[in-house]
Amino acid sequence: MTLNKALIIGNVTRDPELRTTPQGIAVTTFGVATNMRWTDASGQKQEKAEFHNVVAWRKLAETCAQYLRRGSKVYIEGRLQTREWDAQDGTKKQRTEIIAENMIMLDRPGAGQSTGSASRFTPPTAAGQASADVPTITTDVPTSQPPVEAGATEDIKIENIPF
Repeated sequence: MTLNKALIIGNVTRDPELRTTPQGIAVTTFGVATNMRWTDASGQKQEKAEFHNVVAWRKLAETCAQYLRRGSKVYIEGRLQTREWDAQDGTKKQRTEIIAENMIMLDRPGAGQSTGSASRFTPPTAAGQASADVPTITTDVPTSQPPVEAGATEDIKIENIPF
């Protein structure tokens, strides 16, 4: 029996890049950083970042490209794969990647917003602000509940997320 499974939670380090193979299959590549924190023998807190290359294919590739942005917190589940190739200068190159099989966005959609009957999710850009070229998801949910009081938070229901 063998097992090749990678599970990471981290932040996207670069905007996903969507490409298409000659056969028309979507492929998206992006990076995710994870941090390890520990206290060394002298009691000093230490931290080390690890950078992971992630590749998503087909529908998952399209979803990652559409909704993830640099800085997004994300859970990636997949398998490790190492590719080798000959570079233009004649040297052998090698790259280990996580081939994504599942992705969960961990940022809180609609955080800080109080809407009556709609949940609105605008993915952040690198500067943390929405822009016109960033997709927006709006889901209108009929409700018979009273208006949300000031300072209260609205629950986002999983069945209202369109993917």
